[in-house]
Amino acid sequence: MSELERMSLEAIGEFEDLKKDMKELEEELMQSHCIDPNLYVEYDVKRGLRDSAGKGVLTGLTEISDVNGYELVGGRRIPCEGKLYYQGVNIIEIIQGMDGRRFGFEETIYLLLFGHMPNEKQLERFIKVIHDMESLSGRFVRDVVMKASSENIMNALQRSVLSLYTYDEAAEDISVGNVLRQSMELIAKLPVLAVYSYHAYRHFRKDDMLLIRNPQKELSMAENILAMLRPDGKFTELEAKVLDVALILHAEHGGGNNSTFTTHVVTSSGTDTYSSTAASIGSLKGPRHGGANLKVENMFADIKANVENWEDEDELAEYLRKILRKEAFDKSGLIYGMGHAVYTLSDPRELILKEYARQLAKEKGMEREYALYERVERLAGNLVMEQRQLFKNVCANVDFYSGFVYSMLGIPQELFTPIFAISRMPGWSAHRLEELRNAGKIIRPAYKYVGHHVEYLDLEDR
Repeated sequence: MSELERMSLEAIGEFEDLKKDMKELEEELMQSHCIDPNLYVEYDVKRGLRDSAGKGVLTGLTEISDVNGYELVGGRRIPCEGKLYYQGVNIIEIIQGMDGRRFGFEETIYLLLFGHMPNEKQLERFIKVIHDMESLSGRFVRDVVMKASSENIMNALQRSVLSLYTYDEAAEDISVGNVLRQSMELIAKLPVLAVYSYHAYRHFRKDDMLLIRNPQKELSMAENILAMLRPDGKFTELEAKVLDVALILHAEHGGGNNSTFTTHVVTSSGTDTYSSTAASIGSLKGPRHGGANLKVENMFADIKANVENWEDEDELAEYLRKILRKEAFDKSGLIYGMGHAVYTLSDPRELILKEYARQLAKEKGMEREYALYERVERLAGNLVMEQRQLFKNVCANVDFYSGFVYSMLGIPQELFTPIFAISRMPGWSAHRLEELRNAGKIIRPAYKYVGHHVEYLDLEDR
C-alpha cells in the first residue's frame, strides 16, 4: 500500500469516527432540552408572545403602521375586512394615488421614515439622495459581493450588510441623524446587493455569464431591480408597476412581526445599524416568516403535477383535502398562503396584489394559471375551516399571489425572500428610529426556570 493510499484510508476512518461521535452527541442532546408541555399551561406562558386565543401580547407602542382585522363592538371583537395603514394613511389610498406611470415605493419610504406624505419638492430631494447613495464601489463589489458567493442570497445580504460596517467611519454612532443616514444608504443599496449577489451565485456556482449593470438614476427602484436583473435590461411598463406595488405592500406590517420585533429587540441593546439590519434579515430568512411565497409556488407546482383537470373543482378540492390530511405535497397539512394571524375576512394587500396579478397574467398569456390560483383561493378557505373545525374565517394572505407575481416577472426563486427584505428595509428602519427616539430600556422578557438543581460531581465520579 502506498503512503498516499494509507493516508486516504486514515482520513476516511477519521471522518467516519467523527460522524459516529457527532451522532452520539446528537442522541445525548435529544435526551435533554425537552420541557413538559403541560408546564406552559401551568405557568401561563405566552408561547410565541401570543395568548391562549392567539392574540399577540402587547409589548410596545408604535405610530408607524396599524394592522386591523377586527372591529370592537360592545366590547367584542368582530371580524371585519382587513385594513392596513402606513403612518395613518390607508394602503389602498396609497396605491390608488399612483396613477399613470408614477411609481410609489420611494414615496412610501418617505412616508414611513418621516411620518407624512412628501410634497413634490420633498420627494424630488429625497429621491435624489437615494440615487446618490445606491451605488457600490468597484472595490466592495470585488472584495465582498464576488467572493465566497452564497447559494442563499439572504446569507449573502447579511454578509454584505455587515461588511458595509467597515466602510463606515461612523458605524457605531447611534444618534438619530446618523442612523437615518445609515438607514437610507441601506435602503438604497439593498436592491443592488441582492441582484449582484444573485449574479455572483449564478456565475461562480452555476457557470452562467457574469452580468453586472449599474443602477440608473432616472429609474425607480422597481425599474432598476428589473433592469439590473435581466440580461437585456428591458421591461414593460406594467411589469415595473406591478413590482413597485409589491414593494409597497411588503414595506411594513406593524411592530409585532418577527423580523420587525427583532429590529426593536436588537436596537434596544444599543447596537449598530448594520448588526440590527443583519439580525432582521436573519429573521426574515426563516421559512415561517419570509419564505411563505416560495412555499406557495412550490405547492402550486405540486398541484399542477397531480391534478389532471385544473378546471374540475371536485378533483381540485379532493387534492387540497389530501394536502390538509398530510397525504400530499410536503405532508405539513398546510395550504400555504391561506390564513393570517390578524386578518380574518380579507388581507388588503392580497386584494390589491391579486388585481395586479390578473393584469400581469393577461399580458403574459397566463390567464389559465391565474384562474387556478383564484379557484384554489375560493375553495381553500372553506376546506381549511372544515378540516380544522374552525368557526373563524380563513382568508388568503399576501403571500398567496406574490410568488406567482414574481415568477411572471421572471424573478428567480432565489430572490423571492431578498425582494421581501428590500421591501421591508424601510419598515425596519422606521421602527429602529422609533425605538431609538422613544425607548430607554433593553427589551428583556422573562423565562421561568423549570429544571432541577443538582450537586456538582468531580469528573472521576460522574
